[in-house]
Amino acid sequence: MPKPFKPSVKLNESHVTDESVYMNRRSLLKSMGFVGASTLLAKSAGAAGWFWEDEEEKAAFKGKALEFSQPPKFQIAETRTPEDKVTSYNNFYEFGTSKDAPAQNATEFQTNPWTLKIEGMVKNPIELDHDALTKRFPLEERIYRLRCVEAWSMVVPWIGFELGALLKQADPLMSAKYVAFETLYDPKQMPGQRSRFTGGGIDYPYVEGLRIDEAMHPLTLMSVGLYGKTLPPQNGAPVRLVVPWKYGFKSIKSIVRIRLTDKKPPTTWNRLAANEYGFYANVNPNVSHPRWSQASERRITTGGLLARNRIDTQIFNGYSEVAPLYKDMDLARYY
Repeated sequence: MPKPFKPSVKLNESHVTDESVYMNRRSLLKSMGFVGASTLLAKSAGAAGWFWEDEEEKAAFKGKALEFSQPPKFQIAETRTPEDKVTSYNNFYEFGTSKDAPAQNATEFQTNPWTLKIEGMVKNPIELDHDALTKRFPLEERIYRLRCVEAWSMVVPWIGFELGALLKQADPLMSAKYVAFETLYDPKQMPGQRSRFTGGGIDYPYVEGLRIDEAMHPLTLMSVGLYGKTLPPQNGAPVRLVVPWKYGFKSIKSIVRIRLTDKKPPTTWNRLAANEYGFYANVNPNVSHPRWSQASERRITTGGLLARNRIDTQIFNGYSEVAPLYKDMDLARYY
């Protein structure tokens, strides 16, 4: 189990960098061409629970209105993160490593036409085109908590359908044990895939995986929208995974392939740093990241860089109904 994070120094208000200085430093890094340098700032700021706003850099997006139901059990009474923050503070390294880069760099991202393939160990392989993503299954709005491994969180009204409904139509073979996911690989559209510097040193395409029982759980969602409209490009358009009891990096974006397999699939962050990012990645306040504690999180609601809204992190991000999936498992070992 990783050692708990202990700060090396104690800070008070006089140590806090003025917000204008911090913003100017980010502008300076950009002007010097250090796009990749924002990785350090983004990771450090995320772990510290900071959030910045830059109104001039936000890209306008007009999504298509969606028709959906609102099951009462998913309309939780928690303050939603404002839409402008959900759509401007993103980890999507295919478009850059700073939090504001995806909104800036994905404005021309083309998602129609699109093909999502469900293949591998299934009896009925499926291909969904762009229209089928929003029309094949009844859509629901589900307000989920989103917990990032960087110790910040949001509350997001996703719109989508259960992954389990899609997998049932594909009819997995009894021997299928895992579900592998793959993001679009298109360096022409995704600058982070063209340059290891811009894309954070990741080997693309981005890949993720779940056990089949995790994939079939009713909470596991294929999201095609948020805040009543289709997904913005920076949030994973046209279709992404949402697994609310796991850290955000498991919720892979812009998916083009789902493959059923009998072997545990590789996952991008685990492949990059296995000691920091496990295959399971269940939210767990009792297992620290090697470089920071996971005991609490900064809930992003309103306010700017220095706004304080820290809350205690809950096991499985508060979704206790998934606990039976991990009965008798050592959650510190299988992190």
